[in-house]
Amino acid sequence: AGDGDCGHTHARAARAIREWMRSRPPPAVPAQLLSALADVLLELMGGSSGVLYGLFLTAAARSLRGRSDFPAWADAMDAGIEAMQRSVPGAVESQFPPGIPIPPEFPCIPHRYGGAAPGDRTMLDSLWAATQALHSLRRPGADPLQVLAAAVQSAEAAAEATRHMEAGAGRASYIRSSRLEQPDPGAVAVAAVLRAVLEGLRD
Repeated sequence: AGDGDCGHTHARAARAIREWMRSRPPPAVPAQLLSALADVLLELMGGSSGVLYGLFLTAAARSLRGRSDFPAWADAMDAGIEAMQRSVPGAVESQFPPGIPIPPEFPCIPHRYGGAAPGDRTMLDSLWAATQALHSLRRPGADPLQVLAAAVQSAEAAAEATRHMEAGAGRASYIRSSRLEQPDPGAVAVAAVLRAVLEGLRD
């Protein structure tokens, strides 16, 4: 769907993060870690996905400043979702750290994603489903790995559900619905990222 570049951009992001982790110890402070990841993706991932992940991670990092408790991660996810939904000219541009060029896709991103909502057949479908499950982190005594596992399952189910959705935003919205026979690739990628995070924490 769309440009057909989702797999390439996510593979590029994975390689960039791997090289970044090899070159220096990742920050131990959650807010600093997410902020650093945002910089890496904004600079090296490319595509609209790179900007949107950058928006999400930057907003989540700001929400996490001075906090490391489990409920803080639920709040951070909410902040990231809100930033993606409210992407407008200027707001997106301001997320780029000094010295990082704004990708040529930038002018199209607010039009394609600003105001996107769950059900529009975008990466937001998986993120939103996972975020709702992660709200359980606010409950006293919640097991974070169990909550994350439930969030991953929710994201995977939401990604699969996009197979039958009309595209209301994103690049797939420019394609006839009769040609959209697969789940939204961005939503599938988000679920895969969350699955990788879960498996990494379990290891």
